[in-house]
Amino acid sequence: MKLLVVLLAVLLGVWLWRSRRVQDKRPTTAAPKVLQNMVPCQVCGVLLPQNEALTTAHGVYCGPAHRTQAEQAPR
Repeated sequence: MKLLVVLLAVLLGVWLWRSRRVQDKRPTTAAPKVLQNMVPCQVCGVLLPQNEALTTAHGVYCGPAHRTQAEQAPR
C-alpha cells in the first residue's frame, strides 16, 4: 500500500513538472516595442519620448513646472 502511494506521488510530481515545462516553451505574444521620437525639454534639455512630453505653441517641456517657468519668463 505504501508503495502505491509513493508511486502515485512520483507520477503526480512528474506530471506537474512536465505540464509546467510545456507551458514554458509556448511562445509569448508580447507586443513589439514601438520606437518613439526623443525630444528635448526647452528648459532643462532632458530627452524624453515625444508621447510623454508636454507640447505647447511655445515649445516642448518635460513637465508642468518647466512649462510654467518658460511661459512666465520674459521674452
